[in-house]
Amino acid sequence: MEVFVRTVETGSFSAAARDLRMGQPAVSKLVAALEDHLQVRLLVRSTRQLHPTEAGQAFYERARRTLAEADEAETAARGLGKGLDGRLRVCASVTFARLHIVPRIGAFLDGHPNLRVDFVMDDRYIDLMGENIDVALRAGELPDSSLTARKLATCERSVVASPAYLSRMGTPSAPSDLLAHTAIVYTQGLVAEEWRFRGATADTSVRIPTRLSFSAAEGVREAVIAGLGLAISSRWMMEPELESGSVVRVLTEWKLPSADLWALYPSGRLPTAKARAFVNWFEESFSTI
Repeated sequence: MEVFVRTVETGSFSAAARDLRMGQPAVSKLVAALEDHLQVRLLVRSTRQLHPTEAGQAFYERARRTLAEADEAETAARGLGKGLDGRLRVCASVTFARLHIVPRIGAFLDGHPNLRVDFVMDDRYIDLMGENIDVALRAGELPDSSLTARKLATCERSVVASPAYLSRMGTPSAPSDLLAHTAIVYTQGLVAEEWRFRGATADTSVRIPTRLSFSAAEGVREAVIAGLGLAISSRWMMEPELESGSVVRVLTEWKLPSADLWALYPSGRLPTAKARAFVNWFEESFSTI
């Protein structure tokens, strides 16, 4: 049943085999045996991908719920106090994971010595179901309203720059001053080339010249530190540099839309006990930041 579910979610025998760490012939044989047992065809092959038949889709929906409930039943029988086991797949952006998860994950692993954690560090919003992700941690707007989401925290965002850049180009005192500056844009986040500010008495927006854009926050960080321009950043993304003074905030009297941190679960799938335990641990750990 698990092999069939992973085959549907990944779209091929080979992808399911890689995910389950099995040989492709074994995966094909197990799905064929399941079809023989049920006396119905579950999958049809198109030019590049496998798709469930109507019967296969119906079986998939119920099988997925059955597997989730079996996982919960097994965890309940063993007792959470004895620790979790198996594999937990977590997705987070590269910078956020490097700064805020990896340095702390040892405490979670110590509490669950039989648990293996696979980190998928990617700034893109990947397909959680297709990548077999148990839980993703993401900051910003939700890309898909159908995802099961839990808000963990909120962080203010601000315009940041290096002291060397401000010494060379001047420090803006109002959003309109940004027109004489260069923007560094993070293309995966909330930030567009038009920056919207809220002041004490009025709102305003500025479209500032952009010469650099990055699909990963690591690029934005390094460009700001190198003095190549200004960027909009949350405290989470620039925390070490803001604390050291190598990066500073400007336009502090003007507010930007805040960034929310979410725990995202694949749509249509019950969060596993492992995913819930990880999120609960992370939320408690992150509250001290």
